[in-house]
Amino acid sequence: MEAKGWHGHVRVAALVGCTALVVSLTGTAAQAHGRDLGRQVLGAHDGWAAEGTGTTGGAAADAAHVYTVTTWEEFRAALADGGSAPRIVKVKGTIDAVSRGCEAFEAEGYDFDQYLADYDPAVWGHDTPVSGEQEDLRAASAANQDKAIKVDVPANTTIVGVGRDAAILGGSLQIRGVDNVIVRNLTIEAPIDCFPQWDPTDDNKTGAWNSEYDGVVVYGSTHVWVDHNTLTDGRYPDSTLPSYYGKVYQQHDGLLDIVRGADHVTVSWNSFRDHDKTMLIGNSDSAGATDAGKLRVTLHHNRFEGIVERAPRVRFGQVDSYNNHFVVTADQPYGYVYGIGKESRLYATDNALSLAEGVSVAKALKKWSEAPLTAENNYVNGKKTDLIAVHNAEIPAETLQSGAGWTPTLRTTVHHPKAVPWIVDLGAGAGKLR
Repeated sequence: MEAKGWHGHVRVAALVGCTALVVSLTGTAAQAHGRDLGRQVLGAHDGWAAEGTGTTGGAAADAAHVYTVTTWEEFRAALADGGSAPRIVKVKGTIDAVSRGCEAFEAEGYDFDQYLADYDPAVWGHDTPVSGEQEDLRAASAANQDKAIKVDVPANTTIVGVGRDAAILGGSLQIRGVDNVIVRNLTIEAPIDCFPQWDPTDDNKTGAWNSEYDGVVVYGSTHVWVDHNTLTDGRYPDSTLPSYYGKVYQQHDGLLDIVRGADHVTVSWNSFRDHDKTMLIGNSDSAGATDAGKLRVTLHHNRFEGIVERAPRVRFGQVDSYNNHFVVTADQPYGYVYGIGKESRLYATDNALSLAEGVSVAKALKKWSEAPLTAENNYVNGKKTDLIAVHNAEIPAETLQSGAGWTPTLRTTVHHPKAVPWIVDLGAGAGKLR
């Protein structure tokens, strides 16, 4: 992206033979039709997305509904064509939803420097939300970006990257109110919100910049398989973002959010890297009418590194998390791994955590609401660790209750947590499918 479009700143088992083992394992997660990744479907018993009818995406597409795209415009057109007929959309190379930069979305008269002057807390204060001409123009600019970078994914669709370097930059995949979707083998760089809103009343009336856009949103959809992708802030980590009014000019939201009655989702063999608010499963305590009894999600063999929080944060759902690898380095900001939210029933076993010296094991869990969880046979730096016991001992004000009250039955092979760092690090992320 051209710098001028960004106002002068960024806006925009045994371990022997492990490599061979990973090649074998990553191939067994899907039932293959030849070597065409677009024709592969989710394997039987592979997490919640295998429940009932399973997840086949666009595997049954006829020749007229198989598309190879190389631009964002072609990608949007392929997803809009053909109604709900099964389709396969193959992404070749890098496609960029914001290739012209943020200036392409600016409403006439919008001036970021004037925005900063108008809503400076020394002028505006912290008691009322911003309003007026520049806020109206910011909102209009944001609406232009929203229309350009969001794309609706229809039912019975497989989106798959071709080769090792397929990527979507700055786009937001909206899987909303549909059934049977597969997303595989893509690097997805989190969208940059070109026009965050300043809310002077936020953060105990110290103010905050609030942004929109997730990389992938599963909203009220069922039977969704997200597999072998790399989701990351990429070129624009939070560390590169400027500050205004003494607050970070936050331009990122989530990488993958599963919300509003979404159900039967499997998230497997992905790499989540260098991001703050990574994954929400359930986005509101007040959404019980749509979320209770749903939000059933399986997370397995994913790698999380440079993640500040929400890996994931859970409300309401029965979430099964196993054989994931969580890496926390010494120089990264770090909040927590699992967020225990309202009426959640997290079942987290057989995972591996690699924590830098001085990083608290107790912070692997964060209590937001009273909700029991199961956390057994997890290993921290190669040693079996009772995450709940350590958390309760060190943070007694957030005492957690053990026992999620259910046991997963839809699982693939569960590997010993000592082997998980090797297996997952070799096999997770885009470009690893064969």
